[in-house]
Amino acid sequence: MTFDAGPSEHTDRLLDILKREKVHATFFMLGAHHVDERPAEVKRIDAEGHELANHTWSHRILTDIEPAAARREMSRVQDAVRRITGKTPKLMRPPQGRTDESVSAISKELGLAQVLWSVTAKDYATEDSALITKRVLEQTERDGIILLHDIYRGTVPAVPGILKELKRRGYTVVTVSQLLAPAKPQPGMVYRP
Repeated sequence: MTFDAGPSEHTDRLLDILKREKVHATFFMLGAHHVDERPAEVKRIDAEGHELANHTWSHRILTDIEPAAARREMSRVQDAVRRITGKTPKLMRPPQGRTDESVSAISKELGLAQVLWSVTAKDYATEDSALITKRVLEQTERDGIILLHDIYRGTVPAVPGILKELKRRGYTVVTVSQLLAPAKPQPGMVYRP
């Protein structure tokens, strides 16, 4: 299970749910207005055993900008997360999943594997928690990667129902790195479940 674009005002509530359910997730965090304004949430994500990951500084489409700008988009998050937690993310999700050879080369240079997804609730387009739950459950299959956003109002209320039903179906919810184990994410590689 992955959460993009936070941390936000909803992240603490999400972390409470994940803690109660004994589930760890991967957080692909934005820098501007998120990591830089919510260091306490970044520390808590790390302290509670979740995976820290990079979703760029300002959500610019990396394939639409010059390589130097793309490098800054990724490296600024790396630096900010390292400054806050002492750890450097190993995973990156390109905005809109858009990547190319240049983005892969920069990712490799920065030590970042790129991670896409197999399940999306399109929670950016609805606040209906029941619809978000339905969409996730309809698409989820073994070894899938669920994309949600901890910045939207309808998402966090959907998480308990999603987790309950996934557990009922026999799924174990893990971080991306746990899903890839025993292999380790390779910098520059694009992981498409």
